[in-house]
Amino acid sequence: MEVWISQLFNCLSVSSILLLIALGLAITFGLMGVINMAHGEFIMIGSYTAYLTQNLFKNMLPQGAFDSYFIAAIIASFLAAFAIGYLLEVLLIRHLYGRPLDSLLATWGVGLVLQQVARSIFGAPNVAVSSPSWLDGGLEMIDGAVFPYKRLFILALVAICLTAMYLYIYRSASGRRMRAVMQNREMAACLGISTRRVDGMTFAIGSGIAGIAGCALTLIGPIGPNIGTYYIVDAFMVVVLGGVGKLVGTVVGALGIGVFNTMFEWWSDASLGKVFVFVLIVAFLQWKPKGLFAVRTRQLD
Repeated sequence: MEVWISQLFNCLSVSSILLLIALGLAITFGLMGVINMAHGEFIMIGSYTAYLTQNLFKNMLPQGAFDSYFIAAIIASFLAAFAIGYLLEVLLIRHLYGRPLDSLLATWGVGLVLQQVARSIFGAPNVAVSSPSWLDGGLEMIDGAVFPYKRLFILALVAICLTAMYLYIYRSASGRRMRAVMQNREMAACLGISTRRVDGMTFAIGSGIAGIAGCALTLIGPIGPNIGTYYIVDAFMVVVLGGVGKLVGTVVGALGIGVFNTMFEWWSDASLGKVFVFVLIVAFLQWKPKGLFAVRTRQLD
C-alpha cells in the first residue's frame, strides 16, 4: 500500500511540474500560434534568477531573513522572464506572426544565444540552489508514506498559477481582449483593441510563467544552461495532446503524460518510459488530431 501511495504522489508531482512548464507554452503556442523554441531558456532565466536571489539574501541581508528568499525568488523570476519575453516580442516575434517556420528558427536561435550568455555569466557547470528550511522534511501519511514538503509546495504553486491564469483569461477585461485578438484579430482591431499591446503582454505573461517554473525546478535539483531543454519536448506534447488553445486541455494533458510517464518508468526504465508515452500520444493524435479538447469553430457555407 505504501508503494502505491508513493507512486500516486510521484505521478501528481511530475504532472504538476509539467503543467507549470506547459502553462506558459499553452499561451504563446496555444493562444498565439507562435512556436517558441526559446521557451526552455525562459525556464533557465527563472532558475538563475532564483540562484541570484539566494546569493543576494545570503550576502546582503541578515541570516534570519534567508528563509524568506524563495518567495522573493518566485516574484523576481516572473518579472525577469516577463521583461525579457516582452522585449523579445517587441524586437522579433511581432514581425513573424503568421510565419510559423520563421518563428521556430528565430526562437531556436534566440535560445542558443541565451544559453551561451548563461554559460558566459555563470559558467557551464551546474549550480545548486539551497531550499529554505521550512521546505525541508516531509509530511508523513498513512502506511508510512512521506510526502516531501518541496513537492507539496510545487503542487500548491501550480494550483495558484493555474487559478490566476483562469481568472485573468476568463474573468478580467485584459483577458477578454486577449481572447478577442486570438479569435479574430481584424475584428478586435476594428473595435479599438490595440493588438500589438495585447500580443506583447500575452507573450510576456507566458514567458513569466516559464520563469516561475524554472524557479520551482531549483527545488528538485541543480540547474544549468541546458535545464530548459530537458522539459521543452514534454511541454509541447502536453499542449498538443490537450488541445491547442484550451486551458483545461493543458491540465488534462499534463496529468495524463505525468501519470503514464511515471508508471512506464516504474515498470521499465526512464528511456523506455518516454518512448512508450510518445508512441501512445502519436497513436492518440491519429484518432483525435486536434487533441483532447479541440476549439469549436463555425464554418460558413
